[in-house]
Order: sequence, then C-alpha cells, then structure tokens
Amino acid sequence: MTRIIAGAAGGVRLDVPSAGTRPTSDRVRESLFGALESADALYGARVLDLYAGSGALGLEAASRGAGSVDLVERAKSAAAVARRNADNVRRSIGDGAPAVRVHANPVGSWLRGASGPFDLVFLDPPYDLPAAELDENLAALRGALSPDALVIVERSARSGAPGWAAAGLEPIRDRAYGDTALWWGRPAAQPETESQSR
Repeated sequence: MTRIIAGAAGGVRLDVPSAGTRPTSDRVRESLFGALESADALYGARVLDLYAGSGALGLEAASRGAGSVDLVERAKSAAAVARRNADNVRRSIGDGAPAVRVHANPVGSWLRGASGPFDLVFLDPPYDLPAAELDENLAALRGALSPDALVIVERSARSGAPGWAAAGLEPIRDRAYGDTALWWGRPAAQPETESQSR
C-alpha cells in the first residue's frame, strides 16, 4: 500500500496502477523528501513529475507545501489513477491546496511544449527506458527550468548516471538504495562572457 508520508495530506492512501509502473518505495521517498525539506526546496515550488505513474512523488510535494504540481504520464489508465489520487490529496489538504494538473501525454512530446519555469523536477522512468531517450528528455527539459531548479532522476543503480552535461545540467549528488539510485542535478552555471565580467 502506498500513502502520502507527511505534510497536510499525510496518511492519504494512493492507488497504484495495476501494471506498467514501479512506485518509488516509502523508504526512498522518505529519504528524498527529508533531503528536499532540509534544502528548503519544497515550499511554494513549481513541481514537475515526469513518468508520474500514480503521482506519488508530485503529490508528496503537494502535501508538503509545493505551489503547483504537473504530473505527466503517457499511459491513460495510469493517468486516470493519478487524477483520482490528486483529487483525494487536494480534498485532504482543503483550502490552500496547490493546483495539480495531470497530463496524459508522452514525456518527450509534452516537454516540447512545456513553458515552465519549474523549480523541482522528478524523472522516474521505466528501468528499461533507453539512456539516450532519458538524456533527450533532460535536454528538452533544460529550457523549462528556473535558474536554481533541482532535477532528480530515479533509475536502477546499474544504469549509470544521466547525461547531465549534454543537457546543460550538472550533477550535485547521488545515492543508492539497494537496486534503486537517485541522481540530483541542477542547471549548469553559464560561463561569464567578457562583457559580463567587465
């Protein structure tokens, strides 16, 4: 059973799609969100949850004070589950609940039209997603990020780090939890031009 761990909707049960998704374990979510709260990265954040599945990551952020949440999930059945979960979380939060939008689209095509800016982005693709496709999506995401955005990729620990540099991003940290690993990145600092440094 998957639940919201903490925040205004703490304890709310989340439905999980019957097939085709791999929910982030409670242990990994608890560690991740503890680190995000320590970094003051949640309150008021514009959150994007790609390959959202049940929406657990984005909805956990909503429960803990995010300003808005967009969930992107291509499978229509999973997107319907995410919508139900979002409705339950919003009802539990009550007044002041953030806007939560569910988009039943492939991640790549949705990103081509995304405007942002987003402050916090989760990517939890299927483990069998080719690394090249993940890297293409990171590159497409770059233009929709705020300058201080955090990007968190969840993959198999055996898959190796994402292609941060080619996407204009830089790694911050990574941590493995058994077979699951989280990689944190952010927009790379732009080198100063001569005119900027004068």
